[in-house]
Amino acid sequence: MAKPQQSNNRLLYRYAGLGMQILVGLALAIFAGKKIDEKLSFKTPLLVWILPLLVIVAMIYKVIKDTSKK
Repeated sequence: MAKPQQSNNRLLYRYAGLGMQILVGLALAIFAGKKIDEKLSFKTPLLVWILPLLVIVAMIYKVIKDTSKK
């Protein structure tokens, strides 16, 4: 009976890792976008919006690729 619990833990760690990747990716994208916007002296925070959007699109692609049947 130990196998189902081990399988559940493996899935839990997998999705917890994916959640952390999303959070860290978004935080880095926002930080980088803010710094680049300041450096390029944009009046509107253009890259603060574009970089996190790209991270979200990449993560959605990764989830679809990981969960699709081969």
